[in-house]
Amino acid sequence: TVTACTSVNANTDTAPATQMQKKHKDGAMRGPLSKLDLTTTQQAQIKAIMQAKKGDRATDRAQHQAERAQMEQQIQALTNSATLNNAAVNRLADQQAAKTKQRFVERIQTQHAIAQVLTAEQRAKMEQMKSEKQEKGRKHAKDRKGHGEQRPGM
Repeated sequence: TVTACTSVNANTDTAPATQMQKKHKDGAMRGPLSKLDLTTTQQAQIKAIMQAKKGDRATDRAQHQAERAQMEQQIQALTNSATLNNAAVNRLADQQAAKTKQRFVERIQTQHAIAQVLTAEQRAKMEQMKSEKQEKGRKHAKDRKGHGEQRPGM
């Protein structure tokens, strides 16, 4: 759970930040957030949310790697066995589904926490950018669909 979005001092400067470059190392916002004219307060709040998420990932990384290695061993054992143990396959599938569900929940919690920092106008602009990106992706997919077909006269 992410609760860092309200812990930043409210007396921080609220003027829009002007140096919103895509530079990651200097702490500036990247991606769509860089286009929202965030105030320095909003930047600090979002940075705190992202740092909390990053901290969670860093502490769990070794555990996740060990779990993945163990699951790979189990998959390999099932694959190499003379008969398939369907119960074991189902247990592994359930474990994988639970991990996927947890990542999904955490991603939505983070998105929600960030959305709470944004103004209504910023949320609307973010939604518009998301829609434009999805439309661009659909157009690209449609263009690629006919890419491999032979055209008449060729």
